[in-house]
Amino acid sequence: MRNLITDIAGLKVGNAGDPKLCSGVTVIVFDKPATAGIDVRGGGPGTREVSLLEPERTVEGVDAIVLSGGSAFGLDTPSGVQAYLREQGRGFKVGDAVVPIVPGAVLFDLLSGGDKNWGRFPPYRDLGYEAAKAAGSDFALGSVGAGLGATTVNLKGGLGSASAVTSDGITVGAIVAVNAVGSVNVGDGAHFWAAPYERDNEFGGRGLPAKFDHSALTIRCKGGENRSTTIALVATDAKLSKTQAKRLAVMAQTGMARAIYPVHTPLDGDTVFAAATGEKELADPIYGFTELGTLAANALTRAIARGVYEATALPFDGALPSWRDRFA
Repeated sequence: MRNLITDIAGLKVGNAGDPKLCSGVTVIVFDKPATAGIDVRGGGPGTREVSLLEPERTVEGVDAIVLSGGSAFGLDTPSGVQAYLREQGRGFKVGDAVVPIVPGAVLFDLLSGGDKNWGRFPPYRDLGYEAAKAAGSDFALGSVGAGLGATTVNLKGGLGSASAVTSDGITVGAIVAVNAVGSVNVGDGAHFWAAPYERDNEFGGRGLPAKFDHSALTIRCKGGENRSTTIALVATDAKLSKTQAKRLAVMAQTGMARAIYPVHTPLDGDTVFAAATGEKELADPIYGFTELGTLAANALTRAIARGVYEATALPFDGALPSWRDRFA
């Protein structure tokens, strides 16, 4: 186990980014079409092709899912992924036409630094192609991919991932780009809100503070000019319907609420995708699924803390410090 979403057989992850731009993209590519759903809780989401994921829609599977920086400009990223997949002959077939199905969500990192004067067309389509081409089983965390320009209110944000296995042997994992309006650490200290869910010191092993000061509940938020958004995918090797995939995304949103304070604000576009590769049957459609959804939420909680824990500060004056800069 890598403690990454790629512990699920049948999917790969690719990252691409431009340090000068201070933004990037993350692409999850499935070996074969995966059943998918979505749940959106933030007040300012940016998404593409997500209506296809509703249970009543015709398309049953997706070929890839995109998490991208760039705000609305990042909605170009799936076009690059489509270009790569089309070259591989992947996609939804209608007669002689083949259309890769690539839903995506974006976060706002336009004010995080870097040179956003890219000319006529933004670079996200090309970054999407690059990330899809680079997709593999191992990938870095922290200030990479969609996490490159990500921040929280007081620390550098980043890309995180985690995985778990149910009692029935079904694997579930999460990948997330953490760019929250709020914070992932308790007050001004080193402890993560996600601490009760940590495994094997994956984000420092600090636990919760020995004494809880209620001043930690004082709301700390980015200024109104700096929009945010945390975007994620939870995935499993279980066989799920589109309705169950939707429910998995709903349950996984709990992971954000445990790890970020405050969360789902008007300036966030918090979005969770869920995907199932369909390799294993649930032993029990109710209790087995309940355990699966619970562990998906736990994995997302852990992945959020890992994304911040693994991040490195951006190389310019006034950039937010990383967790390691302040507390390691």
